[in-house]
Amino acid sequence: MRRRLAPAALLLPLALLLTACGGSSSASTGIGGGADTDGKGSLTLNVGDQKGGSEAILRASGELKNLDYKIKWSTFTSGPPLLEAVNAGAVDIGGVGNTPPVFAAGAGSKITVVSAFHGTSKGDAVLVPNDSKLTKPEQLKGKSVAVAQGSSAHYQLVASLKAAGLSLNDVKVKYLQPADALAAFTSGKVDAWAVWDPYTSQVLQAKQGRVLTTGEGVTNGLTFQVAAPAALKDTKKAAAVKDYLDRLRRATTWVFGHQEEWAKVWAKATGLPYEVALAAVKQTYASRISVAVDKPLIASEQRIADTFTGLKLIPGKVDFAAFVDPRYNGDLPPSTTPARVSSSSQ
Repeated sequence: MRRRLAPAALLLPLALLLTACGGSSSASTGIGGGADTDGKGSLTLNVGDQKGGSEAILRASGELKNLDYKIKWSTFTSGPPLLEAVNAGAVDIGGVGNTPPVFAAGAGSKITVVSAFHGTSKGDAVLVPNDSKLTKPEQLKGKSVAVAQGSSAHYQLVASLKAAGLSLNDVKVKYLQPADALAAFTSGKVDAWAVWDPYTSQVLQAKQGRVLTTGEGVTNGLTFQVAAPAALKDTKKAAAVKDYLDRLRRATTWVFGHQEEWAKVWAKATGLPYEVALAAVKQTYASRISVAVDKPLIASEQRIADTFTGLKLIPGKVDFAAFVDPRYNGDLPPSTTPARVSSSSQ
């Protein structure tokens, strides 16, 4: 029986939206919902962003006011091309999920992780259609699963399979970017889809699927700000990076107490229906806290790197510690600090 497709009004915005955790895609500038450039002064900080990402949260929280340097925004559809821009020196700093830096490090890219945020992994999920006979991860053996290669969902799938006593070789992996995966999932061309919020919330809100398992307890829930080494060697740019990170940390704290307000801004910036945006904010984004780039974080990312090296998806051993700089840690709590828990979370 052919599954009913979700309303186009719900699916189209997400088909166009690829977030920070995704695989490779293109970049564009000035589409983040605000001005191409903010601030004033002779120094320009080139910031890589995702649609509805750092720029939107900084603008909504009022943290883009009183800048004594300029921020030039470049908006990317996913993490890997953003890190390619960092490697090329076209972007000074930008935000990505927990897995793209591992692949960039494996390629020997010029990148440095300078800031981290810890949240829940409830929005990282393996989804199945409502009429699927699958009820537990162990039943994925022999089934087709869509996932974006090199994304946080890629690792979440690997880790979830391992927890179920399976490996990546036990499933038929379909490497698809979210837009294509969404179409494949809703048309019944794949048995499952490993993905992250807001796609998880979009599918659940549209009642087009259900959660088979999540990344909670099997992935680290980390996201990063990654800088270009050349920018960190420039005294003035390094100071601007510090100010930018301070503002982003305050904005992240602001979201927790203004979830509905942030969901409205985010929905407008991304084209997401408000209900989907609010569900994703409550489930994933309001939980994030700023944490230190420390030894436990490095060890956690090293395990991800070693996993993909073992799968021969990264060509050799990665020393993740060589790609971090803790200079902006200040008095931040350890990376192992539990994420926020909201009484209004779903």
